[in-house]
Amino acid sequence: MDPGPITGTALRRIILEKSFQAQVGHIGSALSVADIMAALFGDVLHIPHPRDPERDRFVLAKGHASLALYAALYLKGWMARATLDSFRADGSPLGTHPEAVLPGVDFATGSLGHGLSMAVGAALAARLQGSPRRVHALLSDAECNEGSVWEAAQFAAHHRLDHLTAIIDCNGMQAMGPTRDILNMDLPQRWAAFGWRVRDVDGHDREALTQALSAIDGRDHRPLAVVARTVQGKGVSFMENVLKWHYWPMNAEQFRQAMADIGAPVTP
Repeated sequence: MDPGPITGTALRRIILEKSFQAQVGHIGSALSVADIMAALFGDVLHIPHPRDPERDRFVLAKGHASLALYAALYLKGWMARATLDSFRADGSPLGTHPEAVLPGVDFATGSLGHGLSMAVGAALAARLQGSPRRVHALLSDAECNEGSVWEAAQFAAHHRLDHLTAIIDCNGMQAMGPTRDILNMDLPQRWAAFGWRVRDVDGHDREALTQALSAIDGRDHRPLAVVARTVQGKGVSFMENVLKWHYWPMNAEQFRQAMADIGAPVTP
């Protein structure tokens, strides 16, 4: 598959191909954010070049969804096919979690609860430098169990960092089970209580996502939280809302079924 338009389907195809090739899990988490990543990298983020000092910054706080990010970087033309094909190979820069050695990856992530703090720091730096660049962080709903997320949220609201956006991948699943059973919370209400503007949207509706992520109000200087309602394993019939696909790799039969589900051919 050559680089081309960034769509949810194109991202899902790469996620499935590379996860099967490397025989690794975290497939469900990557699939749930595919449409969010398509909206961000296809419509929202202003990044003329991944080394442009005035580029928008993106933080994949839920670093275990790295395959969705790698797929977006490849489709943008910022990653060579050989690099993409090296996912999880010895010596490859493409690990289970993203490293900042890659063009387009500004922050190494994977330790949940830290990504928003990085994004807040980047947003404060932009203000101090008088830069118009914006900062977006993609978190998981389970990550919002971490107290450090709310420390960062308070700081951002207090300092009125209105060029900062947090996107919460609200797929209702985490490593040990449904999020409602682990630590239930009303995320829109919680983010609003911490002083953020809130948009609650269908996380698989690219147009709605793009509108929400572009909702800049020059009179309201609060940071923005977009609660994106998603489905873990979205697009693959046997993965949707099934906990084991947080961990498990696919066998050959499952891979063929997954590719058929998204309408993608299986290349030899």
